[in-house]
Amino acid sequence: MQVYAFVGKTGTGKSYNALKVAKSLDIKYIIDDAILINETKVVAGRSAKTEASKIASVKAAIFLYEDRRSEMIKAIKKEKIDKILILGTSDEMVEKIAENLKLGKIEKTIYIEDVASPEKIEEARKSRYEEGKHVVPVPTFEIKKQFSGYFMDPLRMFDIFRRESSNMYEAESSEKTIIRPTYSYLGKFVISDNVIKQIVTCAVERIDGVSRVQKVFTEKYIDGMRIEIDLQIVFGVNIPTLSTHVKNAIIHEIETMTGINLFGIEINITSIVKLK
Repeated sequence: MQVYAFVGKTGTGKSYNALKVAKSLDIKYIIDDAILINETKVVAGRSAKTEASKIASVKAAIFLYEDRRSEMIKAIKKEKIDKILILGTSDEMVEKIAENLKLGKIEKTIYIEDVASPEKIEEARKSRYEEGKHVVPVPTFEIKKQFSGYFMDPLRMFDIFRRESSNMYEAESSEKTIIRPTYSYLGKFVISDNVIKQIVTCAVERIDGVSRVQKVFTEKYIDGMRIEIDLQIVFGVNIPTLSTHVKNAIIHEIETMTGINLFGIEINITSIVKLK
């Protein structure tokens, strides 16, 4: 296996530029933030930014935890990778990752200064330190479940890169994801059950055929939640159709406003009323 490294200090834009660097070197696999990525798909791993503290995040990123390390080694063997790009904040970090994952010696190291201008690096620093934004080089739907309840934004890009094997330039559209880690220095936030219930109630009571939301129950999990709702409906409405509208409204409002993954929605019709 050929091992490459992409190095830059924290907040200088490594993940932002990772896909461009990988494409230029004809590399399909990237290790970034404790995740194994095949082009734009998460193959294995869980973001180090899901850890509760900065120290734990660093340990996860260099695979000091046995469960993360063994999972990643197994995934790399299964994928039969010929070339891989490791991202890190220093030469020591990428070497440690390569050592812990038994990848062998790093053949070539690319530095952020080789691919980004000082102005772009400063722009990335500002985004990190003033706004707490981190970029993960995969589409939002690939990483969303790992950050249930944390605000995420898609970042669409148009990359132009030159392949190492030729002088040909290529352009490609890609999507990355902006996240704010669980340990963000901008502070933590908690979305209470009451807020979820209010969002659900407001969304559902706007639907024609719903008379009143009587109760909303929530069941929380580490990476999402399940919702159960008791409804009073208007006599004569088509219940299957109404149920579909209710589910779609809840999914749209909860995922848009909170970022929380929904694993199930149960609708109970508890009463029917006639309009006067």
